[in-house]
Amino acid sequence: MVNLNPARSTEPGKIRPAVVIQTNLLNHLDHPSTLICPITTQLSAEENILRVRLDSKGTGLEKGSEILVDQIRALDNRRFLEKLGKLSLEKSLELRGKLGAVMDF
Repeated sequence: MVNLNPARSTEPGKIRPAVVIQTNLLNHLDHPSTLICPITTQLSAEENILRVRLDSKGTGLEKGSEILVDQIRALDNRRFLEKLGKLSLEKSLELRGKLGAVMDF
């Protein structure tokens, strides 16, 4: 869970779940910020490259949600509130593939 307030324009705000997407190398170096993708419960009508669908089972989420692949953000580490869970290997690989496509890697 992260605190994304205050939000601007199309940025997701509020206190919400997010997925950490940066390498563990930075996580272990006491780097002052962390790259994340926010998560929303507003599900898209169909599969698309900008979202990764998650169900609540095993993720720590209360209900079905989606990772917002196009809303990558660097957060000050003080915005983190608590750890909810972990992505499955399958969802991690799907997210990695969609991040690569969005960032043209």
